[in-house]
Amino acid sequence: QVQLLESGGGSVQAGGSLTLSCAASGRTFSSYGMGWFRQAPGKEREFVATSSWNGGWENYADSVKGRFSISRDNSKNTVYRRMNMLKPEDTAVYYCASARGLDAANDDSEYDYWGQGTQVTVSS
Repeated sequence: QVQLLESGGGSVQAGGSLTLSCAASGRTFSSYGMGWFRQAPGKEREFVATSSWNGGWENYADSVKGRFSISRDNSKNTVYRRMNMLKPEDTAVYYCASARGLDAANDDSEYDYWGQGTQVTVSS
């Protein structure tokens, strides 16, 4: 059974930083792309960042480019997301997801396993 466990969420003031982690188990982590999505209250889930199986290709939503970064450590079966210069509009539940294949992907239909989510709250 594939499990994804996010950690590192919390509350921070605008301009601050957080690093989220997602530990995976139940499948060969290095064989799959990984992604991060978020869902704010009253809004649909949206793409944030994605990494290919070896971290060689990444992509980011325009709203987080230059502020967020995604990385992965295949030896630890973990994907990370560093969030800098946080804004109140970044407040959301953040989810990590494991893709159906090797590649990075922006569309949530390309992912077949999801974590339970971790709350990030940014105050002004």
